[in-house]
Amino acid sequence: MATHTFEPNDKVEWMWGDAGIVSFAVAKRNPLRWSQAQSPEETANALEQETKAEKYNKVRPVFMMVNRRGISDWGKDVTFDDAESAIRALRGSHETENDDHQKSDEALLVLPNGKKHSIKIIHGTEGSEIFLDIRDLQAKTGCFTFDPGFTSTASCMSAITFINGPEGVCLYRGYPVQDLCDKSTALEAAYLLLRGNLPSDEELASFTSEVKQNMLIQEKIKAMFSTFKIDAHPMAILIAVIGGLSAVWGELDCMNPQHRWLACERLVAKIPVLAAMAYKTSIGEPIMHPRKDFSFAENWLYMMFATPTQNYKPNPVHVKAIDAFMILHMDHEQNASTSTVRTAGSSQASPYACIAAGVASLWGPAHGGANEAVIKMLEQIGSVDKIPQFIEDVKAKKEGVRLMGFGHRVYKNYDPRALFMKGLVQQSLNELGIQDPLLEVAKRLEEVALEDQYFLARKLYPNVDYYSGILLRAIGIPTSMFTAMFAMSRTVGWMAQWNEMISEGQMRIARPRQVYVGKKKRDYDEDKAKNMPDRGYSIGRFELPEAV
Repeated sequence: MATHTFEPNDKVEWMWGDAGIVSFAVAKRNPLRWSQAQSPEETANALEQETKAEKYNKVRPVFMMVNRRGISDWGKDVTFDDAESAIRALRGSHETENDDHQKSDEALLVLPNGKKHSIKIIHGTEGSEIFLDIRDLQAKTGCFTFDPGFTSTASCMSAITFINGPEGVCLYRGYPVQDLCDKSTALEAAYLLLRGNLPSDEELASFTSEVKQNMLIQEKIKAMFSTFKIDAHPMAILIAVIGGLSAVWGELDCMNPQHRWLACERLVAKIPVLAAMAYKTSIGEPIMHPRKDFSFAENWLYMMFATPTQNYKPNPVHVKAIDAFMILHMDHEQNASTSTVRTAGSSQASPYACIAAGVASLWGPAHGGANEAVIKMLEQIGSVDKIPQFIEDVKAKKEGVRLMGFGHRVYKNYDPRALFMKGLVQQSLNELGIQDPLLEVAKRLEEVALEDQYFLARKLYPNVDYYSGILLRAIGIPTSMFTAMFAMSRTVGWMAQWNEMISEGQMRIARPRQVYVGKKKRDYDEDKAKNMPDRGYSIGRFELPEAV
């Protein structure tokens, strides 16, 4: 913690300094990140208001620039571990360090050599989880932590999505996701995630207009699709084209808030269009362009299923289902693909490159491709009477047999998104007059699994992927597009997370450590001499054999 002493006449500018981050020279490029120059007492009051407004602000690091000479040259950079420490210092109060003293909001780590290290405890605004702040662990103890898969590690602070796994809760900016699916639309939910609050009627109308304008695709971007062969997977096409957007809009400045918002609007608007174009390319049909008179969901269905020779009017049941699907998949905290986007973004890479990386991560069957795997599993089971044998094969760990769509890294209860999706599937199929035999297999399989102690003991419940594939089949979406639909929905969350990371100063480049378990240091010449037969030349001197 900094021990700077402030004087009453000092002038102080401050900004949040999460994770140690970007240099002051780079941070200065975005004046919106810095406060106005104020006295120490005024600065303390401002920080105090911030900590009252948001509980987690109390533990966020603070960067300050202090001017004591009354001229424009800011001479002293000061960093505080958290806002509370900064407030105490600004008001002239300093705590003395005492290894035997432990505050109630700290944990005490005792190392094998007897050294003690106090670890600050962080609480979020929701939930009962306790987080141990180990950012200074290596600097003060020389120790690292080992956590493959980051199962017990928080990589950032975020105000976007909250998940309570044991209770089965998922909130977008504080709103239950199922409420948004019932009462909102895809674009309203997108605005909420990107901006932090629900839009007014005027704000929603403006946002909708801007998104529709950005749905237009430049001819140079459209030309990219001509390079892909028919039957290319839509996800492969999406990754390539989204990455290529960086070549079209390379002027973007990540530190400029207006540029970041423009990138958010572009990607939220264009990726559903690019996904539909990827599908049309994969089946060899002409690309259809969006229409101004259609809603966001209607436009996507139109671009997917219309042709130049056949008029297409989106079914209202399909439109409602697409809206709900997109909302359910827009964000889900720090999952594999979102973490990928943040990791790529931490290097200040183009957001288009970051989203392409996220799409690539999402493509895996353990992540975005899970609903496709569920459909394949249900098709392999075939009928309700084969479920008992399938369950026994799963429990026996028979090779090639897995219960897909059950279980989640975070949820140890019924995924709230899955509950809503189950009801939506049944309602949509009823309204469409469709009887899908896979739905009966899925419902019976769920009943059997949730009555079996084997699965209950492991807290395996259906997740959102379990029923979503059946919904998409009913709409007519081919399985090759399941993950692409996930990607176009999750783009909203990816961009919200990317923008949050930069705007709140959480831009320290991601650099995890490793436990090295390879060979110890070896001697090259010694091992080469042991293992290599004499061939008439020397490695070091490049001596060649005499010509014959």
